[in-house]
Amino acid sequence: MLEKIDSPSDIRKLQPGELEILAGEIREKIIEKVSRTGGHLAPSLGTEELTLALHYVFDTPRDRIVWDVGHQAYAHKIVTGRRDRFHTLRQKDGISGFTRREESPYDTFNTGHSSTSLSAAAGMAEARCLTGADFKGIVVIGDGSLTAGMAFEALNWAGDRKKDLIIILNDNEMSISPNVGALSSYLNRIMTGHKMMKFRTDVKNFLKTIPNIGEQVVKFTQQAEESLKGLFVPGVLFEELGFQYVGPLEGHRLDHLIKNLRNVKELKRPVLVHVLTKKGRGYRFAEEEPSRFHGVGPLDRGAGRPTKKQRRELDAFRGRG
Repeated sequence: MLEKIDSPSDIRKLQPGELEILAGEIREKIIEKVSRTGGHLAPSLGTEELTLALHYVFDTPRDRIVWDVGHQAYAHKIVTGRRDRFHTLRQKDGISGFTRREESPYDTFNTGHSSTSLSAAAGMAEARCLTGADFKGIVVIGDGSLTAGMAFEALNWAGDRKKDLIIILNDNEMSISPNVGALSSYLNRIMTGHKMMKFRTDVKNFLKTIPNIGEQVVKFTQQAEESLKGLFVPGVLFEELGFQYVGPLEGHRLDHLIKNLRNVKELKRPVLVHVLTKKGRGYRFAEEEPSRFHGVGPLDRGAGRPTKKQRRELDAFRGRG
């Protein structure tokens, strides 16, 4: 199926079931190629479904996706016309390991350092208003990048200006090193959203079994849910900054992502969509040790480590440095 995808317009022709298959094929391609060239493996393995959902719902490249850093953008590169060149990743005269405007109109901002995406997208939103342009601005930022001061400055500005801006918080609980600080603790508490989502589903299913009054109670709880959100899902910080908080969403369920992103697309205000993903998904070694597989050199994918030949070549390369 992947061989038929030359641009996001091809993705939009697919059915949800086909998107699931496509996500698996993209994940396999990333594991295969990065094991040969090296690259940011674990971060990119967590964003296949999110990438497909974004390009499926939004009209890219007219709608602009800004990827923070670019560690998570390999799937994005593959489905935006660079599939046949993906084997040149991080090679001389090949494609960049980060987003580059020179490479593709789908890469809306040059990256190389974390926490710049929010400021870039906020600037695009302001320019959109000044020029009268019509497009959606979407930021994808990890929980590690969100802890930096520049990101908070942009959150503060965008929330105050009330611009139409969508922030996707890709929460995989793992940056290059363990997160520290107050925001990290706050996001860890939000992770209880897993339990909250299950609790909410179980309660609704139970209420529906009550004859006559079950459905009425479910409707009432849905109406009251927004008022009670602060008691269960601590997204209040973002709401106080001026963002409508949505989530947490299951980041590997395409149907769930597409449905919610379609609803968010209709909003005309700052929105933060909290998505829970698993770093290294689909590759056992990366799932078990996501930090070690954040950035890797060439390796034997079956063993999860470089071969003796690859180690010798790497040592020789370092020696030349």
